[in-house]
Amino acid sequence: MKGTVGELGEFGLIRELTSRLTTTPAVRLGPGDDAAVVAAPDRRVVVSTDILLEGRHFRRDWSTAYDVGRKAAAQNLADIAAMGAVPTALLLGLVVPAELPASWPNELMDGLRDECQVAGAAVVGGDVVRGDTITVAITALGDMRNHEPVTRAGAQPGDVVAVTGWLGWSAAGHAVLSRGFRSPRAFVEAHRRPEPPYHAGPAAAGLGATAMCDVSDGLIADLGHIAEASKVRIDIKSGKVDVPSQMNDIGQAVGVDPIQWVLTGGEDHAIVATFPPDVKLPARWKVIGEVLNPSALPQVTVDGAPWTNKGGWDHFGDVEG
Repeated sequence: MKGTVGELGEFGLIRELTSRLTTTPAVRLGPGDDAAVVAAPDRRVVVSTDILLEGRHFRRDWSTAYDVGRKAAAQNLADIAAMGAVPTALLLGLVVPAELPASWPNELMDGLRDECQVAGAAVVGGDVVRGDTITVAITALGDMRNHEPVTRAGAQPGDVVAVTGWLGWSAAGHAVLSRGFRSPRAFVEAHRRPEPPYHAGPAAAGLGATAMCDVSDGLIADLGHIAEASKVRIDIKSGKVDVPSQMNDIGQAVGVDPIQWVLTGGEDHAIVATFPPDVKLPARWKVIGEVLNPSALPQVTVDGAPWTNKGGWDHFGDVEG
């Protein structure tokens, strides 16, 4: 599409964006009215929200608008899945400069739509406004499907810790991009477009998971959230955590021990959960640690010892793994 957002105008932009959308049976009324209507058979709605700011969460020289859309949807829909819920709908709040090419928000919407389709959800509405910096605000909705939500607060001593999805791939891709390279492509794409295991969240709830969250801030940081909420200690066994050979190659090239990315790199949106020790887990889940009684040690340890290297993501601490 030629021209700018300003030339298209607010309502022209809205028409362009909504014309690209698809729907699902859960959407009873989509975009175009004062509000959308989404079915909630469970009579409980799971809600999560997040914001991506240009220059802080994405760069246009690293990622296309389509990439940003896929990533924005993925990180919010993963939060829904990590509660044990099924994603149903997504809302977009978009701030863009008037001089932005009109093709950019259209491609962003294509990414949002396509990632929603992967998760079984749909974009049902939102708002657009003019501003100096591109800002993408997402609200995601989900349905519990008669399960109880799996929170961070249920881990018990004796439980096993298991993970499904990628760990450290996004951080390795970030390291590659930061040095001006675009390969290995699989790691760069993992940073641009994470692939959360959406179906694993509800499945874990059905298996009896006692606590769960997605790995957005880094494995140690996110397990720390579970340990704090559950008032337990969690020990990760480093030998049980996968470090792909290509990640080792990247680490050697940039002078970083790749275990740092695996343990502290965020934005992969893998799902980590705790389970009773007698639960038989499907092959997609890998046991990487155990839940212990609280002690004087930090709430999350690696091979029984504190992890002393910095890492993880803190929006106000400006620390990225």
